Amino acid sequence: MREIALGDVTITRVVEYYGSVEISPGDFFPDVPEQSWRDHEPWLVPDFIDPAANVCVCAIQTWLLRSGGKTILVDTGVGNHKQRPNAPVWHGLETDFLGNLARAGVQPEDVDLVVNTHLHVDHVGWNTRLQDGNWVPTFPNATYLVPRADFDFWNPADGHDPALGSGSENVFADSVAPVFQAGQTLLWEDEHVIDDDLRLFLAPGHTPGSSVLSVESGTDRALLVGDLLHTAAQFVEPDANSCFCEDPVAARSTRRRLLSQAADTNTLVLPAHLGGHGGAEVVRDGEKFAIKAWAPFDRI
Repeated sequence: MREIALGDVTITRVVEYYGSVEISPGDFFPDVPEQSWRDHEPWLVPDFIDPAANVCVCAIQTWLLRSGGKTILVDTGVGNHKQRPNAPVWHGLETDFLGNLARAGVQPEDVDLVVNTHLHVDHVGWNTRLQDGNWVPTFPNATYLVPRADFDFWNPADGHDPALGSGSENVFADSVAPVFQAGQTLLWEDEHVIDDDLRLFLAPGHTPGSSVLSVESGTDRALLVGDLLHTAAQFVEPDANSCFCEDPVAARSTRRRLLSQAADTNTLVLPAHLGGHGGAEVVRDGEKFAIKAWAPFDRI
């Protein structure tokens, strides 16, 4: 099953890539104690780590939502033809993402809204596609919802020095600026209400403008949390950041706050990059959290 219903909202999982990201667990998540990887290895393998190769395993995926008569994409992956010389896994990637989207019943012109939870390389790639040598919006009828704090932070004209370093080369120029120049970007601050069931709010730490999409429809709840977590290990090690977090203190605080909210309200947590079932419900486990149940999506 690639689609679930939460009240009046449907969520479909559209996968662009699944596999190694060519970085070891210790390098990707330096805050996770080595013993923790060993303790949790039985359920982290094979969906989240490959111990034989000593690499993390991740999904690049888009959450396709249908709500209030609108078709909404949450994060747009890496994209095709993108030049990422300092991010070799993503450099010149070629996938059938648009074909996968079509198999989910959506053509580019059908999309009403694109949500970029933040502006990292693996969340904005399909914002644009190459046409006659130019980068043009992939979704010609869509409004792209972009947190202003991230737009300003990643704009090269502002001269920031991000933790991602040279891995962000070309990203703003080929995947963000063309959409803004086409007049299709809505820059929002603090909170943005999409409809009666969907709300965006800032969840800073990973990046200044990292955001979360809240689904509340009937008695069902979900949080689409972007890179609040990259690996399922962070459910049980909530103080562990990835090496790409811009503000480690804020990232830890935000993760704990939202996992606490999810545990207390029976809310499904859907990060951007989890393989396996794609997300989980959590419960409190002392000062940490434990997985109550995996999301009802089929494993990939």
